[in-house]
This record gives sequence, C-alpha cells and structure tokens, in this order.
Amino acid sequence: MDSDSYSQKQLDDLFLRMISFYEGDPKRIQHFTKVHSFSRIIGIEEELDDTTLFILEAAAYIHDIGIRPAEEKYGKCDGKLQEQEGPIYAQQILSELGFENYMIERICYLIGHHHTYTNVEGMDYQILIEADFLVNLFEDDLSDREIQSVYERIFKTETGKRLFCEMYGYAEEV
Repeated sequence: MDSDSYSQKQLDDLFLRMISFYEGDPKRIQHFTKVHSFSRIIGIEEELDDTTLFILEAAAYIHDIGIRPAEEKYGKCDGKLQEQEGPIYAQQILSELGFENYMIERICYLIGHHHTYTNVEGMDYQILIEADFLVNLFEDDLSDREIQSVYERIFKTETGKRLFCEMYGYAEEV
C-alpha cells in the first residue's frame, strides 16, 4: 500500500472512529464532518503541503473530542475545557490508528489550542480555526454584528475569507 492510500485509510478510520465516539449524537458528528470539509478545501486552495494537509484533516475530525470528557468531568464543555481534555483522548485514538508520533504531537497541539485565537502558529492552526468558525457561525445562529466581528478578528486566509463572504452573503470587503 503506498503512503497516499495509507494516509487516506488512516483518515477514513479516524472518521469512522469519531462517529463511534459520538454515537447517538448526530449534531456533533455533523459538526466535525463539516469542519473537516471546510478545512480540507481551504487547505487545498491555500496549497498546503501533503503532510500539513493530512495533519489538518485529522485534526478537523478529532478537534472537539474533549467535549464529552469535559461534560462528564465538569458538567460543561466550554472551549478551554475542550482544549484541556481533548489531547489525552486524541493521543490514544491516533496512536491506536498508527499515526506517526510527530503528527500526533501536532494534532494534539491543534486540539489543545483550537479555541485560542491569539499567537496562531501555522497554516493548519489558522485554517482549523476558520473552518470551525464557518460551521459554528451557522450552528450557533449569531447576530450579523457578531458574525462581522468574527470575520474581522479571525479570518486571514484568502480562501477562508471568500468562503465566509459567499456563505454569509457579505461583500468581499466586510
């Protein structure tokens, strides 16, 4: 099996594993599926190298893995608790699926920071945040003012900006 098909197999296995992880919770399954789709297309359009795109796709599938453990431990799942609880569970699943250690380390870093919007280091990090917001802005039914504020504070990639403007009906310069 060549490395491309092996990588795709790992991503497919991770996708199925996350569906099992969120069994009975279609909203969360739909969420990570959409975040993955936006992450992938932004990553391709922004010309990420294959390894970075692979890491981004994996992180998109598993980025919210800390929600359920945070709810069980603390009775809530705010962003900081997701960042705190997620990497532990992600590391275990990614190891079981045969991801390389350096990839696991980066994916866990992204999970542990995906609700931190300062000091964003790396295109994979920036794109994951943008993709998550593209989905959350719709799912959370925010006001026009809140949506515009997110655009101005968060979106940096040309593809993310374009998708935002097309999805939310804004002129190119919001």
